[in-house]
Amino acid sequence: MSILILPVVLKWLLGLGGIALLAVWIVPEVPAADPWPMDTLRERAAAFRSVIAVPDFETTPGALRQSVAQTQAAASAALDALASVPARQATFENTVRALDGIHHGIALAFNRSYLIMQTHPEVSLREAAATLVKELQAWWVGLDYREDVYAAVRAYADTRPALQGEDAKLLEETLRDFRRAGLGLGQAERAEVEVLRKELATLVTDFESNITRARQAVVFTRAELAGVSESFLAQPGLQTGPDEFTVLAHVTWHYTTVMENAGSEAVRKRLFLARFNLAREANLPLLEKLVGLRARLARKLGYPTWADYQLEPKMAKTAGAARQFLDRLKTGLQPKFDAELAELRALKTRATGQADPPLHKWDWRYYSNQLKKERYTVDAEQLRVFFPYEKVLRGMFQACQHVFGLRIEPVAPPALWAPGVQLQAVLDAATGEPLGLCYLDMHPREGKYNHFAQFELIEGKLLPDGQYQRPTVGLICNFPPPAPDKPSLLAHQEVVTLFHEFGHALHSLLTRARHRRFSGTSVPRDFVEVPSQVLESWAWDKRVLDRFAADYRDESRKIPSEILDRLKAARLATIGVFYRRQLAMGLLDMVLHSEAQPGPAEELVRQANATYGETFLPLPEDTAFIAYFGHLGGYDAAYYGYAWADAIAADLATVFEQSSRGFSDAEAGRRLRDEIYAVGGSREVQDSIRQFLGRETSIEPFLKSLGIA
Repeated sequence: MSILILPVVLKWLLGLGGIALLAVWIVPEVPAADPWPMDTLRERAAAFRSVIAVPDFETTPGALRQSVAQTQAAASAALDALASVPARQATFENTVRALDGIHHGIALAFNRSYLIMQTHPEVSLREAAATLVKELQAWWVGLDYREDVYAAVRAYADTRPALQGEDAKLLEETLRDFRRAGLGLGQAERAEVEVLRKELATLVTDFESNITRARQAVVFTRAELAGVSESFLAQPGLQTGPDEFTVLAHVTWHYTTVMENAGSEAVRKRLFLARFNLAREANLPLLEKLVGLRARLARKLGYPTWADYQLEPKMAKTAGAARQFLDRLKTGLQPKFDAELAELRALKTRATGQADPPLHKWDWRYYSNQLKKERYTVDAEQLRVFFPYEKVLRGMFQACQHVFGLRIEPVAPPALWAPGVQLQAVLDAATGEPLGLCYLDMHPREGKYNHFAQFELIEGKLLPDGQYQRPTVGLICNFPPPAPDKPSLLAHQEVVTLFHEFGHALHSLLTRARHRRFSGTSVPRDFVEVPSQVLESWAWDKRVLDRFAADYRDESRKIPSEILDRLKAARLATIGVFYRRQLAMGLLDMVLHSEAQPGPAEELVRQANATYGETFLPLPEDTAFIAYFGHLGGYDAAYYGYAWADAIAADLATVFEQSSRGFSDAEAGRRLRDEIYAVGGSREVQDSIRQFLGRETSIEPFLKSLGIA
C-alpha cells in the first residue's frame, strides 16, 4: 500500500556538468554482475562495526511453531530480567533501551511469519503462519500489561534522567505507549482493554488474510474484450479455451488493464462487480466487529473516537484536523473535478449516443484512458514497450546510486521463500559500508499478496555490544510477468509504483536511528509515504527516463519528449478525478472510525458507500468495497495520510526543482538521505522537514501541482 502510490511531478533542470552526469547515469548493456556471497558482505559489514543478515525462513509448519515458541520464551526471560532490576539500579540501558531490544527480537519472528503468511507458495505454510501471527500478536499485546515491567520503567522515569535527543524521545514514547495501553486505568478496566486489544489484533489479521485469499475469475470471449491489447490476451494462463479468456478480478494489473481498455460497458461492469465484492462474505462480519471493537476500546481509553486514538501520535494529532484537511482539499478540487467529469461524460455521450449518460464507477478508468488517447495521443498500453522491467529496475538503481551516493549489488541469497525472488545489497558508495539488504519478489503467483508493499524483515538498531544491526526488507509487488516471446513490460504508472516502493525500501535501509522504535519507516503514519512519494518524481522526467527507458525491440528508440509532455498533461487533465477518488477512501475511512455508529455490517456498507459516492462516483448498493479495502486493517483512520504526505513530498521536491542541477543534484540528494531517510522517527518529523527545507513547510507546491493554486 501497501503502502501506496501518489505521484508528484517534478522538472529536471540540467545544469553545468550535465554531460558528465549523463555518462554516470546511463544503464550499460552488460551482463549482470556475479552475486556477492553473503560471507563477503558480512565481513565487510564487520569492518564498520555492523551486522548484516537475512532471515532463516522456516520451511515447515512445525519449524514455524518452534521458532515462535523460542521467541516467546526468550522475550519472557528478558522481560523477567528487566522487571527484576532494583529501582535504585535502574538505568536507561537496563530498562527503556532493554525493552526496545526485546521488541526488536519479537519483531524478527513476527515479520518473518507475516511475510510467509502473505507470500509463501505452499498453502499449509501460509495457513500455519496466519495462525501463528494471530497468536504472536495477542501475546505481544499482553506484554504491555506486565505491571512489573511498567513499574521498572516508571521507577527509572521518576528519577527524572537528563536524557537528550533520541534517548529522551524513546523514554517519552515508551511511557506514552503504556498510557495508551490503559496502564493508568483501574485493574478491571485494564484487564478488559487487554482482552479487547488482543481480540482486535486477531480480527485484523483475519481481515487481511481473507483479502489475500480472495479469488474471483471472470470469463470473457475475445469479442467481449475488444479494445484490450493482444499482448495482454497472450499472457500465460489468460486464454483458457478456444474462445475463452479468464481475467482475475483479484489481480490488480488484470483489473486495471481491462477497465482502462475494454470498450464494452457490460464487460467493465461485470469485472467491477466481481472486484468490488471480493472477500465480502468473509470480511463483512469481521468488519462489523472491528468497527464496534475499535469504538469501544477508544472510549475505554478516554478518547472520543477510534480516529482520535489512532491520530494522537501522528502529525495530524486529532480526527478533526485530519477531517478538516480532507474536506478542504475536497472543496478545493470541486470545480476541477466537475469539469473533468463533464469531459468524461461527453466522451461517453459520443461513444454511446445517449444524450446525458450517467458516468458509472466502472466508466472512469476507461474514459480517462480514452481522453488521454484522443486529446493527448497517449496510449498507456503502447508505452509499455519502453519499460521492460529488468531495464527499468537497473535504471532506478543507477538513479538512486548517483543521487544518494549508493552502490547496489546482487547477493546470492542463502534462503528464499519462493523461486524467482532476488536479493540486492545497498552499500555506501564512498566507504563501501553495507547499509542493508532488499529482497525483490516482483511478479504474481497463486496465494501471494495481491498488491504492492514493502515488508520489514530485520529492522535497524544499535546493538548492546556497540555494533549496528543493518536492516533487511522485502519488496512484494505484482508487476506483469514476462511472456515466452517478450520481457515483462510495465505501464508508465507501474514504473511510478516501482520507484515509490523502492523509496520505502531506501527509507528503511538508510536508517541511522539508534533504537528499533525509530528505525527507517517507523515514523508517524501520515509521514511514512513522504520519502517514497518524492522518489516517484524521477519516473516523470525525460532525462531520467532516457537513461534506461527504450523500446525493447529497438534500443535506439527513446520516448519522444512530446509523448512524455502529453502524458504529464493527461495526468493533470484527470488529476481532480484521481485525488477525489483518494479523498473518497480517506473520508469513508474517517467516517467509519469517527462518525459511524457501530452496527450491522449492511449499515456500515451503506454508510461507506454513501460517503464514497458523495466524494467520487456512486457505488452500487450491491457492492461492498470496504470488505476488500485492506487499509482498514492496518491503516485504519490513516488513509488521509496519502494526500497529507503528498502535500509534504511536493514541497520537499522544490529543493531539486530549484537547483541548477535539478534531480541530478547529489548534494541535495545527500541532504535528503541524511535529514529525512536516515533520521527516521528519531526526532520530530516537523524538525526533519525544517532541516531539509531550511524553512517551514508549505502546501502551495502541492496545490500548484493539482492546478488549483
